[in-house]
Amino acid sequence: MGREGHGVSGVTTIDKAFEALYASDDGSLDTAASLLAADPGADAERDRRGEEFVRTLWIRGWQPADLVRMARRELADEHVRLLAGLIRAETAGYERLPHRWQAQIDELDTEEGRPTDRFSRATTVLELYRLLVRLPRLDAVGPVPGEALPPAAAGEPRMLTRIRALLAKAEATGYPEEAEALTAKAQELMARHSLDEATLAAGAPSPETPGAIRIGVEPPYEQAKAILLDAVATANHCRAVWNEAYGFSTVVGFEADLDPVELLYTSLLVQGTAAMTRAEAEQRAGGRKRTKSFRQSFLLAYANRLGARLSATSRRVAAEAPTLLPALASREVAVTARTDELFPETRATRVRAAWDEAGWNHGATAADAAGLHPNRPPLP
Repeated sequence: MGREGHGVSGVTTIDKAFEALYASDDGSLDTAASLLAADPGADAERDRRGEEFVRTLWIRGWQPADLVRMARRELADEHVRLLAGLIRAETAGYERLPHRWQAQIDELDTEEGRPTDRFSRATTVLELYRLLVRLPRLDAVGPVPGEALPPAAAGEPRMLTRIRALLAKAEATGYPEEAEALTAKAQELMARHSLDEATLAAGAPSPETPGAIRIGVEPPYEQAKAILLDAVATANHCRAVWNEAYGFSTVVGFEADLDPVELLYTSLLVQGTAAMTRAEAEQRAGGRKRTKSFRQSFLLAYANRLGARLSATSRRVAAEAPTLLPALASREVAVTARTDELFPETRATRVRAAWDEAGWNHGATAADAAGLHPNRPPLP
């Protein structure tokens, strides 16, 4: 007989149990869970293999937030907590993590789950591992832990801190006019920052090339949210490509534009959701029930109208420095080329939403209330 955790001929309990990860029936998973539950000596190896699965997914283009998003979509809270522990354990040994990774890890669930019996624990482990081993390769959007990394920036850029503060105030205020002015100022800061970057690039060309980030686009109404993100990205010299199957969009652009795009999209989504809630309350007060089509139409109109207004703001700011238009155009060509390189087979998606006229009108009005021209009246 072999030592603890091993069977005959060198085949371990883990080896036999993990065969179920590639089977199509849940019966094999139950048998495998029984094997693991009966062999406490296999626990350490079971956890080590889990960290290996996670490490392999880093190499295959996944990041912590991507894995957590998939676990939430496909599995349950206990699987997400288990995954969070694996991610923290796997990334703890690196001297430095790639840009944006630490923020993703800081957001991981740290809550301890309720104690369970060994069979239930083993079942949860195997269900999570089965998901991990079946995930496909993604296009890489940056270095992975262990690779050579560019020098770390000293703190957050002042411009980004100012944008973050403006948008936080816009989300917190109960006065639409104040939120309008704050959001407008944030977009103008973003547009002017892009001009500053174009000025630097025109004066002293650098080897910098466009990068990319992934931003979660969660249900419900994910299509409308993806359209909103695309509008924010396009207005700020970036491109967004939506992956519906895995619940995210990849935003491609120069590094200085990527974080502001994520900040503005997140804030506009918060503001839009709050406006939709107020509009629904008005509908209920008028005797109309809340409907899915109302919410879909609201968010689609909100995204459509805001897209036009964001782009108008960027054009207005750019027109103040016409000599920089060629530099801006050159950067946008580089972004488009990088997008085509990453996603050579993108396709357009038809909008799928039930039509609700009241929802559309309320959404357009809410977009105007989040207006981005502080010195101009809302669009008619």
